[in-house]
Amino acid sequence: MVENIPLLRHEHGGLTIEGYSRAAVQTCWRVNELKLLFDVGVQPWDFMGTSTMFISHAHLDHIAALPAYVSRRRMMKMDPPIIYLPDSAVDPAWKMLQDFRTLDRGAMPCELVGLLGGDETEIGREYLVEAVETRHTIDSLGFVVYQRRHKLKPEYTDLSGEQIRDLRMSGTEVTAETRVPVFAYTGDTNPKGLDQNPQFYDARILISEMTFVAPEHRKEKIHKHGHMHVDDYRDRSDKFKNELVIAGHLSTRYNESQVKRLVRRALPDGLGGRLKLWL
Repeated sequence: MVENIPLLRHEHGGLTIEGYSRAAVQTCWRVNELKLLFDVGVQPWDFMGTSTMFISHAHLDHIAALPAYVSRRRMMKMDPPIIYLPDSAVDPAWKMLQDFRTLDRGAMPCELVGLLGGDETEIGREYLVEAVETRHTIDSLGFVVYQRRHKLKPEYTDLSGEQIRDLRMSGTEVTAETRVPVFAYTGDTNPKGLDQNPQFYDARILISEMTFVAPEHRKEKIHKHGHMHVDDYRDRSDKFKNELVIAGHLSTRYNESQVKRLVRRALPDGLGGRLKLWL
């Protein structure tokens, strides 16, 4: 297997999170069991086999490797991927692919699907992805993956299996759907992207951004440019109901030891031990 970028890996609750994220460099994520990719600032060879991708926004560190992803799948005779991205980015992204087709003399077969906040995408029978508006310097989306579960309606719980079967055969809907948010990804956003989408706080696993951690970096400027500071996590520490919060997209201004030291100072308990720095 070709290994061409420094991917990290973490398992939690039956899901395997893989990826790499550094601000203004490259961001990409895969949730292997869900068969989903998020962002494509770089395209790991191992990610090529996953055919469904959600792109949060069109900054280069999140979309630059889209032509490589599409082209590699074509060269390996894989089916064209389906790529979901903000609606305003569809036409420019398609033009970019066609420009690379001219340069590369190779086809770029894929399906680009534009999304707006509130749009829902079914992923098989069990999962559904909701796109939500976030707050960045260009159009941006976050994504919440729900597991769909069907539970017998209360009015039918005392019936026998045979009676329930007869109701089903007569066309009666005997179950009600519930949605459990198992995974969420904010992409790049300022804190309003979290606060205006409380489902982020409810997801079992949340991947978000923590671009800045140094106290001297002014939060007003950080928020204006669509990013978050470790203090934004501290100020909302009582809102995170997640089992695991992954903080990525850290600025290259800091080395690993600086990040750990400054985050420990701001969040001594690491959100109750649930915070994982993607370093």
